[in-house]
Amino acid sequence: MAGRFVRASKYRHVFGKPTKKEFCYDNLHISRNAWDTNLLKVNPEYISVNWESSGGGAFAVIPVNERGKLPDQIPLFRGHTAAVLDTDWNPFNDRIIASASDDGKVFIWEVPQGFTLHTDAEEIVDVAPVSKLGGHSRKVGHVLFNSAAENILASSSGDQTIKLWDITTGQAGHTLKHPEIVQSLSWSANGAMLVTTSRDKKLRVWDVRQEKPVHEHPGHEGAKNSRAVWLGEHNRIATTGFSRMSERQIGLWEPGRAQPIGGFTSLDSISGVCMPFWDDGSNCLYLAGKGDGNIRYFEYQNDKFEFLSEYKSADPQRGVAFVPRRGINVHENEVMRGYKTVNDTYIEPISFTVPRRAETFQSDIFPPATGVKPAMSAKEWFDGKEGVPNKIDLESIYDGNAPVEVASDYKPPVAIPAPTPAPAPVASPKKEPEPARAAHAPTPSVSDQKSSISAMANKFQDDNESDNDSVASSFEEISRPPQRQSIIIKSPNKPFPIATTPPPGTKHSPSQVSPVRSPGNVTPSVKHTPTPSAATAAAAAAAATPSGTPMEVSIEQIKHLLVQQAVIISSQSEKITSQTNVINSLASDVSRLASDVETLKKRAEAGSQEQSERIRLLELELEEARS
Repeated sequence: MAGRFVRASKYRHVFGKPTKKEFCYDNLHISRNAWDTNLLKVNPEYISVNWESSGGGAFAVIPVNERGKLPDQIPLFRGHTAAVLDTDWNPFNDRIIASASDDGKVFIWEVPQGFTLHTDAEEIVDVAPVSKLGGHSRKVGHVLFNSAAENILASSSGDQTIKLWDITTGQAGHTLKHPEIVQSLSWSANGAMLVTTSRDKKLRVWDVRQEKPVHEHPGHEGAKNSRAVWLGEHNRIATTGFSRMSERQIGLWEPGRAQPIGGFTSLDSISGVCMPFWDDGSNCLYLAGKGDGNIRYFEYQNDKFEFLSEYKSADPQRGVAFVPRRGINVHENEVMRGYKTVNDTYIEPISFTVPRRAETFQSDIFPPATGVKPAMSAKEWFDGKEGVPNKIDLESIYDGNAPVEVASDYKPPVAIPAPTPAPAPVASPKKEPEPARAAHAPTPSVSDQKSSISAMANKFQDDNESDNDSVASSFEEISRPPQRQSIIIKSPNKPFPIATTPPPGTKHSPSQVSPVRSPGNVTPSVKHTPTPSAATAAAAAAAATPSGTPMEVSIEQIKHLLVQQAVIISSQSEKITSQTNVINSLASDVSRLASDVETLKKRAEAGSQEQSERIRLLELELEEARS
């Protein structure tokens, strides 16, 4: 029974669409450093990638619109004295980026105005940092900007600490001490909480301004690295890691619970780390495997992850990044866009799209996205303020206008179809004067009596239909002879035509059936010649008419109609019986012919055998004659 029902979801058919090689970012020298990092970070304007360079660490910034093969020499962001391990873009300023390095420093950079990789200058000029943050004693492995406050940066180091910086002043306001090296970190939507995973296999949720973990529980039991990501505005955390048997797992946590909701879910036995990415607009979690080419995506619903689909590729990836939701292409029904490294030489965009044919904005799959205006300043954040940044309405971007800002708790109105108004009662058309009825002769004939009965039956049926459907019938006037005609009326409220009942005593034949015409067309019926028995019944009914009420007369007429229908059914049954007999005789003829054919075949085969034997004897005689 479970396989008969499919879970309803707007994103059930989302599919990943790769990009042709000529539209990728080619001719790159991506870092081959073994540190567990995503290698890439992206915003709607630029892509940052850790660069393989000598003479100190560097990373490259690639404008998103400069696709294709890049020049052999490009301007790099240089300044570190050791390899760059991680970068992160400021969520509220697309030109500000932070970098972490093996030299123990955190640098802040600003992308120059009009930055491009295609330059005609004879000498390529590298970009220098605008600020240097020093305080860690060992390598800095991760940097991550606060999701709600302006210019707040978290950095994790091999000295087993996380420092929280105000990049405008260059000061570290808070320090979070861990017993082991931090492997990943993620901010809550309001910027007040930070979740971390570390080498001691513990999952910690920090109240960063109190500098202490409010929740600490055992995480994945495997020896390899684990990752954690906060599920946006939901009070939930997703983790990826390994079991003791080195199986990749995913877990859903509620802060304060010692065990994941529903336990850990095993994915596969591949050895690469799973990199989780959360999309708050579609409530989807994307898992990109390091070292394989697959990207799975799940929908968070009812406190569990529902598997949607999987993007498969033969090209393995070492680094993956996803663009913020305000940078997707809403005209192509794109709900998310990722970037993956391929062979450490080029970056391939992957567009995740909902397959719809629509020429208007799809508000149900594009809720408002986080905007570029922070919820608070750095000083307010250090003073204890909390809040979620305002959002932008993606419909304004779809229309080509400036982004329209909406409140953080804004929900787009649900389009409720207007109630269908009750159909107004159809006004009865103005009745045209009926044709003057023929004056009755002092001694009515059988034909006149038959016409009178038909008129009464038609009148009774028209009265009932006018009460139910409020539609008046109309009749076609026939001047000569003065005879009532049978008509066919197609009501606008009913899908099938309604034919008036033929008078009693009329026998139907295929040639006498009136064809169905379009509404408004009237087909006069063929005049029938009643049989003597029918005429007698009609005369008896006419004689009974004056003495009974209209209802009794109608009942009598209905009885006569039933009798006539029974006669017709019996005649049809006789025809069917005769046709069945004909079919049976034809079947016997066919079987007889088939037996004759078989007999002829056998005779032909016997004749051929006799001829063959005769030929063989003649050949023997010929051989004897020759000898």
